[in-house]
Amino acid sequence: MKRDIIAGNWKMNKTQAETKELIASLVPAVANANCEVVICVPFTNIEVARKAIRGTKIKLGAQNVHWAPKGAYTGEISADMLKELKVEYVIVGHSERRQYFGETDQSVNARAKAAILAGIKPIICVGETLSEREEGKTAAVVVRQTNEALEGLEKTDLKQVVIAYEPVWAIGTGKTATAQEANDTIAIIRKAVRRLYGKTVGNALRIQYGGSMNAKNAKELMSMPEIDGGLIGGASLKAEDFGAIVNYDK
Repeated sequence: MKRDIIAGNWKMNKTQAETKELIASLVPAVANANCEVVICVPFTNIEVARKAIRGTKIKLGAQNVHWAPKGAYTGEISADMLKELKVEYVIVGHSERRQYFGETDQSVNARAKAAILAGIKPIICVGETLSEREEGKTAAVVVRQTNEALEGLEKTDLKQVVIAYEPVWAIGTGKTATAQEANDTIAIIRKAVRRLYGKTVGNALRIQYGGSMNAKNAKELMSMPEIDGGLIGGASLKAEDFGAIVNYDK
């Protein structure tokens, strides 16, 4: 029985002091959640967050990882470095990384492989732009991104993988896909995984929806049969809102 997963993506927000303060509010807010709860914090806050969540239901995540174990990659962080800090999850291929930092399907694949090799679970992001959606390319885009991201991975590796469908046009805009649109697109992603690895693996894979999921729409989105969680942006920075999202089933 797979367990839903709600992950907060803090993006480039919060100092160490603010991290301690937010986590102090998050801990009681998510204490009774039935889903898996993850916070993906900036690199500078990982150690502070690790100590603050010790003994709680919250798991630790990072927002990016490099594909090489070490080397002349100024400003990058390796999977082994994250592992040493007890990071369990890492976001890979977020649309903002693709948009602003030249991330490609191939580099997403390399980063995901590095994470898995280190025993860290990658949250692999896929999703179409507004123009791609308007041109009817949504299915082609998410299938291509999924296939490329999983290239070279074995069936056993998929047990460590989470995929997040995040329509680019719905991130940070306040816009969101309807519950049915999100469900239908995630079904397309799952079908692509089934083609690669078989029905059992595809059905067991957890696929989140990311794209302005909030306290008001979380219950409707999470009630859809194909949606196994959420990758939460702005709402993850407010304990009350994040708490409402992770307790969607209450």
